[in-house]
Amino acid sequence: DGYFADPFVLTTTEGIYYAYATNASGKNIQVAKSTDLVKWEMLVDAMPALPSWAKLGGSLVWAPEVMHIGDKYVLYYTARDKESNKQCVGVATSDKPEGRYVDSNDKPFVCQADQGGTIDASPFRDGDKLYLYWKNDGNCCGGITYIWEQELAPDGLSLVGEPKQLLSNDQRWEGVVIEAPTMWKQDGKYYIFFSGNVYNTINYAVGYATCDAPTGPCADAPENPILKTDTDKPPVLGPGHQTVVLDKDGETWFVYHAWAVPVGGQLEKRYVYIDRLTFDGGKPVVHGPTQEPQPRP
Repeated sequence: DGYFADPFVLTTTEGIYYAYATNASGKNIQVAKSTDLVKWEMLVDAMPALPSWAKLGGSLVWAPEVMHIGDKYVLYYTARDKESNKQCVGVATSDKPEGRYVDSNDKPFVCQADQGGTIDASPFRDGDKLYLYWKNDGNCCGGITYIWEQELAPDGLSLVGEPKQLLSNDQRWEGVVIEAPTMWKQDGKYYIFFSGNVYNTINYAVGYATCDAPTGPCADAPENPILKTDTDKPPVLGPGHQTVVLDKDGETWFVYHAWAVPVGGQLEKRYVYIDRLTFDGGKPVVHGPTQEPQPRP
């Protein structure tokens, strides 16, 4: 029940889960660890020092995701680029999943300044190929938002080829924005989950698209959104910024944040929720949001 927005969970080969989140509690990147996806131990700041290109302060370090590549843990995150004054994606490395991560670059990894900036980077491994997905921050400036894809080099530290647009905010439920892409492969099929609508409202929700390949093309699911606000008591408000986790027993879980019940009418804190994810007839089904105790992983 701590303030832990934009959660991402990494599973290590040792059976330890590491959860990362947007800045809070004086930390640039929050990190916690668990052996069961239920009880979590908060750790120190995963990246206490920002790179030279990033603006300090202002709660501008968002949406970290980590992949183990070779002998390094590679972190993709969002920070404010000093030169463009836009949110852009950086990349950092560490020898350990909990950090300390270091970004020694003198410029952002991906920065579409002319399209509002770049946020919510998410890596994906398919066989021996790596890919990165992100969202251009067009909603910051009255523009269209797209989900983008580009191949990563084998070490995850550079990009290959050209970026490609996969999806845009062209459905009514999505409002002015889609963001937070998560590519997932299940039974040989590709699904890209994403969040839509304004993040700090009860209209924030999660949908998905099916893709022919990691590089697309992708088509929105007609049943979207598949996870949305539930106003029953206690309510679950504005669920989103999801990630998918496979537990030690091979069961699939949907991890996301939702807003704490507001005091005085204002949404202020985002807590982490976890619900079962199943694939029924080739369609992903989130068994939530739940408001009472469920069987644990």
